[in-house]
Amino acid sequence: MITVVAVVVTHRRAGLLAESLQIVAGQSRPIDHLVVVDNGNEDEVRRLVESQPVPSTYLGSAHNLGGAGGFALGMLYALSLGADWLWLADDDGRPDGPDVLPTLLACAERHGLAEVSPVVCDLDDPDRLAFPLRRGVVWRRRRSELTPPGDDGADLLPGIASLFNGALISAAAVDAIGVPDLRLFVRGDEVEVHRRLVRSGLPFGTCLQTAYLHPNGADEFKPILGGRMHTQYPDDPTKRFFTYRNRGYVMAQPGMRKLLPQEWLRFGWYFLVTRRDPAGLREWFRLRKLGRTEQFRRP
Repeated sequence: MITVVAVVVTHRRAGLLAESLQIVAGQSRPIDHLVVVDNGNEDEVRRLVESQPVPSTYLGSAHNLGGAGGFALGMLYALSLGADWLWLADDDGRPDGPDVLPTLLACAERHGLAEVSPVVCDLDDPDRLAFPLRRGVVWRRRRSELTPPGDDGADLLPGIASLFNGALISAAAVDAIGVPDLRLFVRGDEVEVHRRLVRSGLPFGTCLQTAYLHPNGADEFKPILGGRMHTQYPDDPTKRFFTYRNRGYVMAQPGMRKLLPQEWLRFGWYFLVTRRDPAGLREWFRLRKLGRTEQFRRP
C-alpha cells in the first residue's frame, strides 16, 4: 500500500490556504496524511488544519523558516510518518481539480519516475503558464504549446519540474537529493533542489495531463534581445534581494557554472541596455557576491 503525505507551507494567508486545502484534501485518491507548516504560527491556521477531513498535522513555527525551511521541516516530518510519496504545495496555489494526485501517481508508475510535476498554470487563465518555460531559445507561455508538434498523445516533458507547486516526489528521491537549504529562506530554493535532482540522475518530468493553478508570476521575467532571452527583475526590493543573493549561490554550484556566461550577458544587457541602470547592475553584483561567498544573513 502506497502512502502519500501532502506537505503545504503557509505564512499568514489563511484564506488562500483554506481554498488550497479544500482541493488537496478532496482528491479522488485521498492523501493518507496532511502536514501543514505554518511560518506565521497562527491559531486560525491551526484550527483550519485540525478541521480537515483527512488525518492532519499542524506544525506551527515561532521562527519564520521561509519556504525553504518550511518545506525542509515538512518533508522530514512526512518521511518520519513513513511516506512513500510526498506531495508538495505552497499556500497560494491549488490542484486543478480532484484527480490531480491519481493522475500524477499513474504517470510516475507508467514512466518509472522518481518525481513528477503537474503543469503550473495561471489561476485566472488555466491555458496560460504561471511561469514562462524555456525550451532551448524558445519561450513557451501557453499550456497548449508544451505538447510536441505532431504528438498529441504525449503525456510527459522529461527533465522539467516545478518542485513546490504540486510536485509529487518519492521518499527514495528525497533520500538521494535531500531537503531544501534553510539558508536560502525564499527564492532560489526550488532551483537549487532541481539542480540536485538533475545531478542525481533520477528520472523526473512534468505530466502534461494535469495541472496546478497558481497566481501568475510571469511579470518578473523581462524580455531582452527581442524576446529571445529573458531576465528576472522583481519589482519588490526585498524579493530582489533574495532572488539575486540566492541566485549568486545557486549559480556557483556544480552543474550550474556552465550557465554563468549567459547569466552575465543577460543581466548586463538588461541593466545597461534595457534599463540604462548602472546602479542596478552594481547592486546585482553586490547581491550575487553575497550568495557566492555564502553570506546568508537576512536583511
